[in-house]
Amino acid sequence: MAGSTLELASALIARRSVTPEDGGCLDLVAERLAPLGFGHERMDRGGVSNLWTRRGGTGPIVCFAGHTDVVPTGPLEQWHSDPFMPEIRDGFLYGRGAADMKTSIAAFVTAVERFVAGRPRHAGAIALLLTSDEEGPAVNGTVRVVEALKARGQGIDYCLVGEPTSASRLGDTVKNGRRGSLSGRLRVKGVQGHIAYPHLVKNPVHMVAPALAELAATVWDTGNDYFPPTSWQVSNFHAGTGADNVVPGTAEVLFNFRFSTASTPESLQARVREILDRHGVDHELQWTLSGKPYLTPRGRLVEMVSQAIREVAGIETELSTSGGTSDGRFIADICPEVIELGPLNATIHKIDECVAVADIEPLSRIYERSLELLLR
Repeated sequence: MAGSTLELASALIARRSVTPEDGGCLDLVAERLAPLGFGHERMDRGGVSNLWTRRGGTGPIVCFAGHTDVVPTGPLEQWHSDPFMPEIRDGFLYGRGAADMKTSIAAFVTAVERFVAGRPRHAGAIALLLTSDEEGPAVNGTVRVVEALKARGQGIDYCLVGEPTSASRLGDTVKNGRRGSLSGRLRVKGVQGHIAYPHLVKNPVHMVAPALAELAATVWDTGNDYFPPTSWQVSNFHAGTGADNVVPGTAEVLFNFRFSTASTPESLQARVREILDRHGVDHELQWTLSGKPYLTPRGRLVEMVSQAIREVAGIETELSTSGGTSDGRFIADICPEVIELGPLNATIHKIDECVAVADIEPLSRIYERSLELLLR
């Protein structure tokens, strides 16, 4: 092998790739996979770096998916070491992206290297789909690759996304779906004026308050066997000129649904409109759908990855759909079975992000064993 998973993870961390920058990570991955017979396609869009690389012909396609971009470091003086100079301290590898998700990408590569070395004429095909636009807007990354593959009639049979899913022990949690995200920008129209003359004004805060109370109390759905009930939350409320004697002319409310497969974007939008109209709120409303929910019920991918975790880590994994969105929402458009599995998520996006060194090679072994089970 060209190097251990730890060495490759360190090399990736050392490349500054704050979203949407890639920092040369994709070139490094491509260099490692080229000798194995992988064919590479760069699908860069709008300043975003994307790589689709594949080995093998017909048959089931197993895809590893992930992102090379990382979130900003935050205050550098609060880090105990340079976030882009990987350092091992007390059994942990520190650096931005250590957990989210450069270690997973390194584990993808070394798992594939060992698998191909032992099975050069393996059944099916292996692919990697990597982007530098997951932590950012996510408009020119994985979704563009999926669109290109879909246009050529190319699907994926099984996809394993390397997001950090583990809670307390490596492999204890697998994400087999994610909630959708639907945001609204509500502008309530009133009439501005002097606060001492209430008969001459229309206070938009007073107008919208009863509707907001009902929206907050509404049961949108009760969830299902895999998802919790849909959640509605206000993220921002703004009104006023800054003076204490002026009734504002407008109020703006930002809110978000994290919704399950028990609801649809259309049904949620319709219910919001009905509540606002019933309360007589004069308003404008803009919607942004960041992603629909996706779900992979128990099936071959879940069972094979669960078996791999059992054999390598010695634990039974739990299925979960909690947390935010991931690029799995895009891949599900061309792949019927998508799950997420990666290292512990306790330090992701934090100062001194890290991953346990003792978990790095086992993660690679879990990915390798999953390949063995899926392509046997």
